[in-house]
Amino acid sequence: VDVFQAWCGPCKTVLDLFRKIRNEVGSDLLHFAVAEVDSIDALEKYRGRCEPVFLLYAGGELVAVVRGANAPLLQKTILEQL
Repeated sequence: VDVFQAWCGPCKTVLDLFRKIRNEVGSDLLHFAVAEVDSIDALEKYRGRCEPVFLLYAGGELVAVVRGANAPLLQKTILEQL
């Protein structure tokens, strides 16, 4: 989940990375979503920051958090969790 502020929008720079990984591993294993923190109370702790935050869930549980648009770290974390 790409967690973003309404004033800065979702992180578009990693969209190609998600597409690449999804094509490699298949669409059944990886799903990408965006969530605006201002409209979701459960994401309140991510408000007021200008860096992108990516939340990785498996089985409905939060399993990893990647802060910043660090594509290599994000790819490594996604593949480790898969």
